[in-house]
Amino acid sequence: MRALTHRVKTVQCFHCNEPADGYPPITLELDGKVRQFCCEGCKAVCQTIRAEGLADFYQHRTAAAVRPQSLAPSEVQRLRELDHELVQASFVSDNPDGTREAQLLIGGITCAACIWLLENHMAQQPGVRQFIVNHTTQRARLCWLPDEIRLSDLLIAIHELGYTARPYQADEAEQALKAEQRSTLIRLALAGAGTFQSMMLAFPLYFELVSELSAEFVTFFRWFSLLVATPVVFYSARPFFTNALRDLRTRHLTMDVPVAIAIGLAYGASAWVTVSGGEEVYFESVCMFTFFLLLGRFIETRARYRAGLTGAALGGFRSNVAARIQGDSTELVAAHSLQAGDRIRIRPGETLPADGVIRSGHSTLDEAVLTGEYLPETRTIGDQVYAGSVNGENPLDVEVNSAGEKTRLSGILRILDRVQAEKPPIASMADRIAGKFVARVLILAPLVWIGWTLAGAENAFDITLSVLVVTCPCALSLATPTAITTATVKLRRIGFLPTRGHTLETLNEIDTIVFDKTGTLTNGKLELQGTRTFGVLDQTRCLRLAAGLEQHSEHPIARVFHEFPTEHVSDVTNHLGGGLTGQWQGQRLSIGHRDFVRERTHAPEPDISPGTGMEIWLATDQHWLACFFLDDQPRADASATIRTLQAQGIRTILLSGDRSEHVQQIAQAVGIDRAIGRASPEDKLAIIRQLADEGHNVMMVGDGLNDLPSMAGARVSVAMGSAADLTQLQADAVLLGGQLAPLADALQTSRATRRVIRQNMGWALGYNLLALPLAAAGMVAPWLAAIGMSISSLVVVLNALRIGGRPGNTGNPGRVGTPVIT
Repeated sequence: MRALTHRVKTVQCFHCNEPADGYPPITLELDGKVRQFCCEGCKAVCQTIRAEGLADFYQHRTAAAVRPQSLAPSEVQRLRELDHELVQASFVSDNPDGTREAQLLIGGITCAACIWLLENHMAQQPGVRQFIVNHTTQRARLCWLPDEIRLSDLLIAIHELGYTARPYQADEAEQALKAEQRSTLIRLALAGAGTFQSMMLAFPLYFELVSELSAEFVTFFRWFSLLVATPVVFYSARPFFTNALRDLRTRHLTMDVPVAIAIGLAYGASAWVTVSGGEEVYFESVCMFTFFLLLGRFIETRARYRAGLTGAALGGFRSNVAARIQGDSTELVAAHSLQAGDRIRIRPGETLPADGVIRSGHSTLDEAVLTGEYLPETRTIGDQVYAGSVNGENPLDVEVNSAGEKTRLSGILRILDRVQAEKPPIASMADRIAGKFVARVLILAPLVWIGWTLAGAENAFDITLSVLVVTCPCALSLATPTAITTATVKLRRIGFLPTRGHTLETLNEIDTIVFDKTGTLTNGKLELQGTRTFGVLDQTRCLRLAAGLEQHSEHPIARVFHEFPTEHVSDVTNHLGGGLTGQWQGQRLSIGHRDFVRERTHAPEPDISPGTGMEIWLATDQHWLACFFLDDQPRADASATIRTLQAQGIRTILLSGDRSEHVQQIAQAVGIDRAIGRASPEDKLAIIRQLADEGHNVMMVGDGLNDLPSMAGARVSVAMGSAADLTQLQADAVLLGGQLAPLADALQTSRATRRVIRQNMGWALGYNLLALPLAAAGMVAPWLAAIGMSISSLVVVLNALRIGGRPGNTGNPGRVGTPVIT
């Protein structure tokens, strides 16, 4: 007697499709229908997806979502420890607007789509003001309000999406990249070995190099190829499957989805034919596709290691410990625990752990990491020094004024992270095109299979597989990030630091550069240009007397004479706005402007021809002694830079608030095309706007607060490294050293980057538009499709890396400014 069976339909979870047979049932009403879930976790994820406006996920998904896994208590506790103030001191900084900024290292990112998901998900978290991820370095910049949400809660929100997040440390990031490189290299080696073995077996059959093979030999070849391809698919290709499952779960298509589908279908079909019998197997195509994809990603990883981690290389210059002075001894403390006012001792060869002022000793400091200058600078008592500098031959005692994330080096790192994370319009366009292209390919591939099947083609599966492989938009996704990162790193290396994402793209449009004078084209400090004596005392004696008076003043004019030997002058009095007087060998000695000195001497005024710059007079009550000529001189590389810019077709203008005759003198000295003096900040802005109305794309280079209005009106604004803090913060770029030469290099690099990006975009789009119809027409075999797709990716990456190899002239070495970036 036949047994009667009663089948009960199992209810599946609406989110992950696993059995939802719990009691009482876990339900949620969605769009008028009651949906059932296997657990509260799936229900919560579903509610989150709908709340964040991603409900279309359930309509367009092609596979079940992964069941959410909650963090273990130990993992949660580890993340909660990051809320402690002492722990945050090493990677969190305070912003003026009350927010906090953390640098994080994100794991699991493979393409721009991952960044889109993370940034949109985090933007909806309470208290988050900004979350930007840099694809090249896989580092994130998180700004949040600590009063509204804890840092650990935000990290947990990232973990819930399937990614990992931890504090960024330069050494840890480098180790993570090395581990990624090592893992990728092992997978690549295995895939390469599998490719060679499977091709060695497949080519004789493809091209009929061996005839009259028995069916047993063919079956043996297939089983051996299956044995070779299996570790390639399940180990070498594992990242593609993992990432594809995550992408399907989050309803955002990336290039990993068609890759995983192609590899999975080809391997599954080949395994079925090997076991059950059939005509074609594709083990060699699977191995080759995996090998070339991994090769492209390995080169991309190498590019990230060489270029994207330049910020990590800068971070590596930070010392983790410091020798804090306690009485007559020193104690070793963590660098981030230093406070303003602490005194630390820097021995020869050690790296400064904090910013500060030298209180004892003198030495040379290698500041190349900050300014790009390879020549050491002499520093002595009273000089400002910065973290990351390397001490030379003598020990120094330094009083700390900034430590941890408040140092100038940390500020440069934050700016570098920001500019690398911000996407220029052309990069955002490439991401959008790649995402839409993947969706179209996934729709087109089954249509191609249906069409060829209805047409009676026996190789319909081959054609569909070729379509999936050949149109993978790897090249399109890599076209801009590598080029932008390589260019940004090169600019930083030559001393030009972009501070906005649009700067690199906008630089190539510049046709006019407007310079401020004082502190920009000139050194920004008075120097002694000449001395005229009147026969009573020689030049050396006059300079000693002037230095003896001026040592009692800190006025900028007085500092000119501080470097000269002094002669004793007593009873020195400082007359505000006029000069100084004192007693010398029973005579009253005066120094200052002509009118001030004239009132304090009885001698007739000498008649001399006017010189350049400012006149400072020295006299006793009976004799005129000397006239000193002071002036602010052009920077050493100003003339060469102006000539280089003009050779590039750039128009140069000098715009200053100083007297017109002096402005004209400086313009003639450096070769400027046009000079305008006595310009107020309002006048400068009006001139900038007039140039813009005439169709010019203007760059403004300045250093003072009075330059801010005109810099804001320019297409690109550049601040000198010695500029005021606010000027640097408002600028689109900062010249880190005291040189102008990086301006010309930056313009050349920008043009080269634009050419490379256009070449990459043209190649990637052209390749996909050409390869797709050829593959759909059945003219491209799967193994050939794998080679074509991989070569297209390699071309764009290698082409982008050419930018970093272009030589740049950083100008003549010289004394550099000391910018402060906060």
